[in-house]
Amino acid sequence: MEALVGERMIRYDARGLVEVDDAPPMVAEIEGDKAVFDAKDLSTRKINLELRRLLYEEGVKDVTVLNPGAKHSLGVGILTRCKITFDGSLGYFGCGIIDGPEIHIKGRVGWSVCENMMSGVVVIDSNAGSLTGAAMRGGDLVVKGQVGARTGVDQKGGTIIVLGRAGSMTGFMLQRGRMILCGDVGPGLGDSMYDGTIYVAGKVRSLGIDCVPGEWTDADTELIERKFRIYGLGTPPDFQKFVCGKKLYNYDNLEPSERKLVL
Repeated sequence: MEALVGERMIRYDARGLVEVDDAPPMVAEIEGDKAVFDAKDLSTRKINLELRRLLYEEGVKDVTVLNPGAKHSLGVGILTRCKITFDGSLGYFGCGIIDGPEIHIKGRVGWSVCENMMSGVVVIDSNAGSLTGAAMRGGDLVVKGQVGARTGVDQKGGTIIVLGRAGSMTGFMLQRGRMILCGDVGPGLGDSMYDGTIYVAGKVRSLGIDCVPGEWTDADTELIERKFRIYGLGTPPDFQKFVCGKKLYNYDNLEPSERKLVL
């Protein structure tokens, strides 16, 4: 039994929480700068190891992953320009902390897809779960189906485009960036948002605290038309614009205990 410092020195995990074998499975078929491999019988770690081997060691720029099997945490931490296609669905936390890749998911995804995404493009052909694009910082995230609650929570940049309906508290604590929502939206839209812009083509169940209608400009029209053109989404519908009312920008100087006395 060894427990030396460093992932590659681990030989035994008594809790069974770590897959200690860090050798890539070497199953991909490589042709030029493209590669494809079947992930049906591979664990999450083995799939990600094979992806990294292809992108960082073999110089591959276009990878197709067959049968991802809705496994969690696939395609995370990819920090290079490339194309990745997942031919199937992903589980929770897919494609998080990415910087540069263009990813196409031919299925649906679970919670927290593209969390902390920094740049690149992710297109999802079906639905996405709650917390889609959480703390996203840049790039474009396109969901052609529906999304769950708190989509774009704490979003700090980039653009989230949803063709279907969006759940409650969408845009909660939005700090910067844009959300383009083509379907109906649940209650609490843009609650406690600080900045950024939310466009909605469907009906809004209710607005959250400090989320107010905004004034439409030519820049809004240009943005919507450009994004729809880039992703081949057809003619854009009519949108409403929502922004921060900035009333929450003003705070009193009383401590919580003092406020209780005043109230």
